[in-house]
Amino acid sequence: MAGADGDDSLYPIAVLIDELRNEDVQLRLNSIKKLSTIALALGVERTRTELLPFLTVLNVYFEYCLAVLSIIYTIYDEDEVLLALAEQLGNFTMLVGGPEYVHCLLPPLESLATVEETVVRDKAVESLRKISQEHSPVDLEVHFEPLVKRLASGDWFTSRTSACGLFSVCYPRVSSTVKAEIRQHFRTLCSDDTPMVRRAAASKLGEFAKVLELDYVKSDIISLFTALASDEQDSVRLLAVEACVSIATLLPQEDLESLVMPTLRQAAEDKSWRVRYMVADKFSELQKAVGPEITKNDLVPAFQNLLKDCEAEVRAAAANKVKEFCENLPEENREQIIMTHILPCVKELVSDTNQHVKSALASVIMGLSTILGKDNTIEHLLPLFLAQLKDECPEVRLNIISNLDCVNEVIGIRQLSQSLLPAIVELAEDAKWRVRLAIIEYMPLLAGQLPLTKSLCRVVVYAIREAATCNLMKLVEKFGAEWAQNTIVPKVLGMANDPNYLHRMTTLFCINALSEACGQDITTKQMLPVVLKMSNDQVANVRFNVAKSLQKIGPVLDSNALQTEVKPVLEKLATDTDMDVKYFAQEAISGTRFTLASLHISTKSDLPF
Repeated sequence: MAGADGDDSLYPIAVLIDELRNEDVQLRLNSIKKLSTIALALGVERTRTELLPFLTVLNVYFEYCLAVLSIIYTIYDEDEVLLALAEQLGNFTMLVGGPEYVHCLLPPLESLATVEETVVRDKAVESLRKISQEHSPVDLEVHFEPLVKRLASGDWFTSRTSACGLFSVCYPRVSSTVKAEIRQHFRTLCSDDTPMVRRAAASKLGEFAKVLELDYVKSDIISLFTALASDEQDSVRLLAVEACVSIATLLPQEDLESLVMPTLRQAAEDKSWRVRYMVADKFSELQKAVGPEITKNDLVPAFQNLLKDCEAEVRAAAANKVKEFCENLPEENREQIIMTHILPCVKELVSDTNQHVKSALASVIMGLSTILGKDNTIEHLLPLFLAQLKDECPEVRLNIISNLDCVNEVIGIRQLSQSLLPAIVELAEDAKWRVRLAIIEYMPLLAGQLPLTKSLCRVVVYAIREAATCNLMKLVEKFGAEWAQNTIVPKVLGMANDPNYLHRMTTLFCINALSEACGQDITTKQMLPVVLKMSNDQVANVRFNVAKSLQKIGPVLDSNALQTEVKPVLEKLATDTDMDVKYFAQEAISGTRFTLASLHISTKSDLPF
């Protein structure tokens, strides 16, 4: 009987083994995701003594050896299963008995941190970093730090790359002797023979520097930073640039010029465009880290060179930082630096041969107006905006349009209309629908300046028609019903006779949006007759949209109009040959009954339908 009980107690792991043998990858994955349930069934002690050894294929009980050996390759041939396992183990602390026993999770995670697949290693390292915080200082030195050393000294590069991500989490909480060993291990990995390891070390250099004492940052990290920034592999050098930001924030201002700037200048002129690209991409962060004085003396010339770089990717990255760089310049001489050093480069980029460069610049250039003020914007920036509004690349035009509000805040709508709106009117008929959509979204800003409404409503693409009608309602709310009656409504109703059925449908969409804002009088006298007339349209899509429109504007109309004008048309559409028209007409009839009921038509026999 005891033997039988023993067999029953082993059932959860036996089920796990069977599922992991299965050829179905999804079943194996689901099995791994149920590990927490299995651990709860086993209890904390058996999880530590049976489940975790099984998962690491270490110290497995004799009765499971054959089973585990038969499935080990089945488990480890699926990266997705390993990824799920690495993630699950990071949440296992309470399932193994709490922080006191969290070190029991280290063996399986150590094994996962050495596999070939990068995403699995990264997830294992993430889980290791997570559970490291749950170790006591003593356990950290007894269990966790030896694991880091083993990984850092591993024969295969995969373990050494994983080790790079673990130094910073254990360093602050260990003794001085162990700290010295950790620093030595990190130095060794920074000069590893394998580029992948040096890349991993470079990517964690800034993070490791943040937990070191300042003296060791100066004596150890700076030398490592210099060496990595001069590495033969550009993939290592560019990661050193990223670390530069963190290192610069840690050092006193007086040490930056001698310890950091020589390496940063070198990176800004690196022979590899990828390194220069990284410098450009991190330029604003570098600017904040080194402070205003070094920015003025060193970074301004470097930024000019990046804006003029021979590689388009570098110029685009630098162009994207123009606004942010200018905002962070010292306020006392910001305008002089921009006008003298930055603006000439910007003017060249406006006519750059690469569309990605122009597009990147167009996304930020409007922001310069708030920095330079009204006079400089009108004299120097407006011509650039106008040139970009007429650029052959639609993305450039779109980016300029999308930031019009920045300029409007500085120079006002009157100056904007005189300078840019003529070009914007042309864009209302742009061949690219995204450009037309951007124009539509700025209709409230442009309203009343030029007669844009008709051209904007007559856009074929359905999504843009929807955007236009929504904005028409905002315009009417802003300028009033009288303005709408004189300016908007005639143009909307004029499209009811357009030969293009999409334009005729636009009339209905606009009426739907305008009716409530314009009120009962305008809707009944001007809009309703047009809708009723369109019920005879030859296109079924127009006819069923007439039914929908009548239902939509019904609450705005009075009961007399509903009974004498709307009722006959809906009854006729309800007998239409097209099934969709009949359906929407019947829906509208039901909706109109509800409207009439709300208008206090008291008895069912009084209802007109």
